[in-house]
Order: sequence, then C-alpha cells, then structure tokens
Amino acid sequence: MFHRSAPGRPTARHRLPAAAVVLGLLVSHATGAWAGGHRSVVPHTRITEVAPAPGSATPIAGYAIQSAAEVTDPAAEVSSPGYSPAGWYAAGSRSTVLAALLAAGKYPDPFRSTGQQRIPRADFQVPWWYRADFTVADTSHRTYLDLSGVMSAADVYVDGRLAAPAKDVTGAYTRHELDVTSLVRSGTNTVALRVRPNDPDKHLTMGWIDWLQPPPDRNMGIVRDVLVRRGGPVALRDAHVVTRLDVPSLASADLTVKATARNDSGAPVTATVAGTVGAATFRRTLTLAAHETRQVTFSPDDVPGLHLAAPRVWWPAGMGGQPLYALDLTASVAGTVSDTAHESFGIRDVRAPLDADGARQYRINGRRLLVKGGGWSPDEFLRWDRTYVEDRLKYALDLGLNTIRLEGHLEPDEFFDLADRYGVLTLPGWECCDKWEGNVNGSETGDKWTAADYPVAKASMAAEAARLRDHPSVISFLVGSDFAPDATIERNYLDALAAADWPVPVVSSASDSSSPRLGGSGMKMTGPYDWVPPGYWYAKREGGATGFNSETSAGPDIPTLDTLRRMMTPAELGTLWKDPGARQYHRSPSPVFGTLKIYDQALAGRYGAPTGLTDYVRKAQLAQYENVRAQFEAYGRNATDADKPATGVVYWMFNSGWTSLHWQLMDRYLDQGGAYFGAKKANEPLHVQYSYDDRSVVVVANRRAPASGLTARATLFDPDGTRRYDRTVTGVRVAGDGAHSTVLTLPASVSGPAATHLLRLTLTDASGKKVSRNVYWLSSRPDTLDWDRTDWYHTPTTSYADLKGLNSMARVPLAATASTSAADGTSTTTVTLRNTGRGRTPALFADAHLVGAGGSPVLPVRWSDNEVSLWPGESVTLTATYRTADLHGAAPRVRVSGWNTPESTVPAG
Repeated sequence: MFHRSAPGRPTARHRLPAAAVVLGLLVSHATGAWAGGHRSVVPHTRITEVAPAPGSATPIAGYAIQSAAEVTDPAAEVSSPGYSPAGWYAAGSRSTVLAALLAAGKYPDPFRSTGQQRIPRADFQVPWWYRADFTVADTSHRTYLDLSGVMSAADVYVDGRLAAPAKDVTGAYTRHELDVTSLVRSGTNTVALRVRPNDPDKHLTMGWIDWLQPPPDRNMGIVRDVLVRRGGPVALRDAHVVTRLDVPSLASADLTVKATARNDSGAPVTATVAGTVGAATFRRTLTLAAHETRQVTFSPDDVPGLHLAAPRVWWPAGMGGQPLYALDLTASVAGTVSDTAHESFGIRDVRAPLDADGARQYRINGRRLLVKGGGWSPDEFLRWDRTYVEDRLKYALDLGLNTIRLEGHLEPDEFFDLADRYGVLTLPGWECCDKWEGNVNGSETGDKWTAADYPVAKASMAAEAARLRDHPSVISFLVGSDFAPDATIERNYLDALAAADWPVPVVSSASDSSSPRLGGSGMKMTGPYDWVPPGYWYAKREGGATGFNSETSAGPDIPTLDTLRRMMTPAELGTLWKDPGARQYHRSPSPVFGTLKIYDQALAGRYGAPTGLTDYVRKAQLAQYENVRAQFEAYGRNATDADKPATGVVYWMFNSGWTSLHWQLMDRYLDQGGAYFGAKKANEPLHVQYSYDDRSVVVVANRRAPASGLTARATLFDPDGTRRYDRTVTGVRVAGDGAHSTVLTLPASVSGPAATHLLRLTLTDASGKKVSRNVYWLSSRPDTLDWDRTDWYHTPTTSYADLKGLNSMARVPLAATASTSAADGTSTTTVTLRNTGRGRTPALFADAHLVGAGGSPVLPVRWSDNEVSLWPGESVTLTATYRTADLHGAAPRVRVSGWNTPESTVPAG
C-alpha cells in the first residue's frame, strides 16, 4: 500500500513511532522474559519415516523446539541421534516459534483484547533450535534435504555435522537442496536447524506492514515443509510444461516438456528419461559425465502427441471449467528407477496489455476480464490450515470475486492447488515497505540492500517462479508493490523469470510507477484506505471506478456483534461505540489507522449518533453494505465504457489474519456482515443497480451469456412506506461479458417532506422469474466530497447525506420458518421470511444467522442471499449450506433480526 503525506512525499506508515517501540520493549522487560526452562517431559514429536523409493519426497513430520538461550549443549550434540530434548516444545511441520508456543498453551488467546502485548518480545531476539529425527531404511540411495520457508535464516546440521551455514540458508522464499548422502546412516538420523530471529526491515522475508499488530516473534521459524528426498545417481529437477494455446480459436495447443537431468555420482552415467502427458508418451537416452547437469526437452517437433487438438482449456470460475493435465517423468539407469517427477498444469492463455488510457487490461483465453478481487492475508502466525483456506476460497466464489492478490505472504503449494481447482485467479508479488523495497521506497522503513541481498532476492524470484509457473490460477507476478524495482533488481528478477520459462505477464508494481524494462505498471494505488461515501466510487479519478485499482476500500469493516464479543472485553466494547478518537488495538499499529474517528464521524453524521453497542453495530453493517456494494457496482458499470474504462479492482482486504476492525469482507471466524453481503449482491450474475453519480438504473451482466426480454422496475418510498415514484421498463436487453444497459434515470427530486428514501429495484426475466432485487437507502442531500484535500488514504467529506430518517421507521414483525436437510456431511437450512406488518412500512435489512448451541454462529456458511428488505406481504426464501459437523451435535436454529425488526430465533431442525 502506498501511503503519502503529500503528493510525491512518501511517509513511513507501517511502523510504530520510535517511542512506542521503546515502550513496547520496556513493557516486555517489565513483565519479565519468558522463563519456561526445561520441563520434565520430552515433546511428542513423531519420528519421520522416510519413504525409500527413488523420487520420494517425505516432509519432516514435526519438530522439538527450544530457545538457544536455554540450550547450552554444543550443536554437534543437539543435532545427533539420541539427544533428549527434555523441556522442549513440540512444533508442527510448518510452524513459527510463537505458533508452537501458542499450541502448547504457553500464552492465552492472542486474538482477544490486548493479550498479544503480554507476550515478551525479548524471547524471540535470540535463535531457536528446531530438531527432528528421521529414519532411513538404507543408504543405497542418495539423500537430500530440500528447504524453503526459513525465517530469517538457519544453520542446518545433520547427524552432528554442519550441512549448511545460515549465510547460505537465508530468505523466506529461497529454496535450498542439500546433498546429505555422506552424512546420513541406516536407521535414525537427526536434522537440527538453529533459526535466526526475523526482522522484515532487515531480511528478505515476510512482514505485516500496517495490516495488524505484528506478532512478537516476527514469524521466525520454518513455515514450509522440509523435505527428505531419495534418489539414485541421476536426479530429475525443474520439471515443467510450457503451453502455447491457439487464441482466439482455442482449437489446439502445443506443449513443451522440460526437465533437468543431473548426475550426482562421480562417474559417467547413461540414463533414460521417459514421460507421459495424457496420451502422449516420450523417452530419450543420454549420457552424463560425472556431476554433469543437462536440460532435457520434448516438444511437438519430436513428439507429435504434444500437439493437442481440442485441448481441455482451463478457465476462471464462471467462465468455463478447470481441467488439469498431469506430467509424469522417470529417469532410469540400467533399467532401475533413479528418480521421478510429477507436475500438474493447466492450459490457458493470459495477456495483460495496457489499454489506450494506460490501464492494465487482463484477457484470459482471448476474453476480456474485469479483475474483481480481494487482498489475501494468511493467519497472523502463519499456521497452515487447508480447510480454513479452502473455506475462504469458497467464500471468494460465493462473493462473485475472480481474483486473490497476495502481496508477499505467498502461501504454500496447496493454496495454489486449491486455486487451480476452484478457478480462483491469483496475483502474487513481493510485499511493500520493508527490506523488499528498501532501495526504492524513499523514507519508508526497510534497510538498503547490501551486496549479499541481491543473490538472495534473485534466488527468491527463481524459486517462486519455478513453484508457481505451472499453476493456471497464477496470472501475473508483481515484482514491486508500492514501488517498482530499480534497474539492477529488475534485471535480476527478469533474468530469473526468463530462466524459469515464466508464462504470464510480469508487472513492475501495484502502484502507478514504472521500471526501466517493464515500463508502466498499468495499475494505480491511489486509495482510499479509510472511509469515503458510496458516491465516491463513481468518480473517474483517484480511487474511483476507472483503470486498475490494485488495493482500495472505505477502510473499517466492523464485524458482527458475535465476533466483537469474542475479540474484545466489555470495557473495550464500550469504548468502541462511545469514543471515536480512542486508539483501537484491533485496527492497526499505524498512527494513521489507529482510530475509527473518520469512520465514526461519518456513521453518526449520516445515520445519527449510536445509542449503544448494538445500535453502533447495526448502523455499521448497514453502512458497510452500501459502501462495499457501491465499490463493486461502480467498477462493474464502468468496465465496458469507451472512455477510461474500469479494468480491475482489488478490495483491501479480502480477509484479515487476526481479529480486526478494518479491511475485511468477512471476519477472522468467517462470520458475515454488511461488507460480505454488499459484495455478494453487487457481483450477482445478472444484476440491477443504482448509480450514485447520475441516478441511472443499470442492468449489468456479470456473466458470459447475454439476456433479453427483461423487465426492470424502480420504486421510491419514504421510510414509512409511502410510495413517491414507480416506473417499470420492459424489453430490457444486456449483452454478456460484463456489459451494461441503462434502463432509466430517477428524478432529481420527489414530492414529500422526507429527506431519506428507500429505492427498491427488481429485475425479472421473460418468464416472470425474479433474477435480481436490490434495495438502497438514499438521501435528498448528497454527501459532499472535498476533492482538493484528497490525501493518500481518503478524500474528506464536508457534509453528509441525511439517512437519519431510517431511525423513525416503525417496528415491523417478520414471520420466520426454517427446516433442514442433510446428505453426505452437508446440511442445507431453508428459511422463509415474511413481512406480516399491517401497515406500509418495510422490514429493512433483515439478517438471518444460523446458530447452534448457546446461540453461537455456525460457520462457515454460504447463504443464497441475506440482509434483505421486505415490504408488507412480501416473503423471501433463503438457503444456508454448511458442514453438518460444524453444528457439533446441536440442533440448528435461525436467529432473525433487522434494522426495524425485533430479534427472534426459530428452530430449523
């Protein structure tokens, strides 16, 4: 994220002021350094049994870890079989130090209140040992250690001997293969890593910028699998497939298979490399001199089967299917398998030229794509949970998003496997504002590079390029975030990418900047990051709906009351709604984003001052719904404009790595509120929407197919239900692929004394079936923006829309019935809501929450729709789909509430 205090003047934004850092250290010392000492038990870490077959890659199952300050034994003893790690802690196969200590119950929940502040930072300013035993059945094959994800660096020992020093094993993304054949023995062996402390401003690793309160250990540890590989004299490495799809016909594709054959023995070897891709088979015999490495290539020129007619093309979700192909390779010596390689890949074509306005315009398989994405955050402690990640990716699809941006924090292989499977596009790249951009980021934090950093950065790029290139979900790599790299760094990155046969566009940065060879980024990073009114998004300037906005939102996203009560104390909750100027620990360590002042002033100015916590939260959900909906609607409407079209928008952020008050479409526990359902509404496949800039009613096709014979209706009401305007338009047509059609324009004013109005939009198809329904709350007095005072994080609002009339709405009862069916571990609860009021007043913003034992939300859950509005006599049927196991044996119930609806809970068994 690019934060500036004035045009052209970058300012540090991700680091606490020096005084605050000193205070934090004083607090750590005052509370005392951690003195866990040696406990009386040896941690239960499973001994890893290494698979014996050549080509196998066995991950270390887990570690015993301990602070080097507590370990006085020599490294040779610590790393030898038979050493007893008494009093050490158990850690998983991918674990930071703090993640392991949390799992051991050393500290209370760091996501609640300010508990994380009580964890002493001093304990993590010394190295920590990671130790594991593994068994090798025999030593007739070669043995390698494959390491990545070390933060920040580590000395690696095997069976009492140094295999690699920390100066060679450094950087979170670099990959290291250590030949330890001469060190291992039959039976039990030991690997031990002395991991150095991490500092993102000094090391090319991972940091948290201003997303959340940084963990006290700065994520030091091992966050990717350490693999034990076995093989014969010839190793296969770097296997991949280069695909060339014929565009736009998609009628054929050429595949080129590449791999490296490496003779690791001291004598010449004749090897046969054989492989398959689908029905195509191929083989080649080659003689390698001692320790020789040679690339092996199979192309359609020598293997006709690698020219595919009618290939199975991979598409993003909603545009087609997600078929994958498999490459299998084997290297044999004298008829005996020496090594194997396996890769999955997809066939697709990605282009991203700059349009006439200089904006990046992505095309997938020849079809134009409006990127609609969100910024991804992993867990704060980098704890990998496949189910949790999969749930969030399913949420992305439920929201109608097509892309996830990863600014640094590049997740493990399984993440990209899931993205391939579900058709979620990914935009990985390096992070901003720490060591990664230290040479180019002006006054931002991040040390300048030394000579030792350049090879680490290039090796990081090479490793990530090799890891990601075969994933069809990956559509670019952003080699800069807030700042583009300088000429030397750019050259190193591009050389590494070219050597890896990188198949998709490389972008110089996520901001509006350029690098010498790549040129302009075609992206903008003009904010906002804090509150702006819904109408802001329609302006074709700053962060409004034009070009490609790589990260933007109206800032705070207050979670549901259920989540707030899990993450904050009663006293903190009182401060939350009463004191806009109070520092909010669960917002950001940044002094710019430390309070909710801008947001709270707008909430009170537009909706009226909150009267309590519940009132504050309900107003927040209403405000977040309208704002997020407007952001995606504006970009959707402008996507096919002839002048300065919108080409992409990344909501900042998709999720948070901890319990947060800002930048999230769903909260840490996957509960959903206004932000979530506003995005879901805006991105529905066929959508009718209101335009805040010109009062037009527009139909947008967020789908491939066109539609015709549609009927659109727009009705304006006073909050009490008095109808002030009603118009129906028939014969509406809209083309597909993001096209829009303007249906009508609302009058500039309507009769009556009310300053607040409700707008109900409906869209029905030719058969009379309702395909879209959308309700807005509008004011006859618009929000007024002071564009001249725009800064890097928002545009000030000088006067607010008047939506206070909503507070006068009469209470309206909603009748609710619910039932549940279950099959194959999945439950579906069907809820029918009906407005049974006898007057004219609608039930506004009715929310259905699935709850289990004790009234706690059942999560994750995917609703067909939610936060709906019903006029008297109207009803709606909603469905919720979820894992039956997440009920934990309880009977499902549905809790119904709304803006002007009394809360009630009904059984759903």
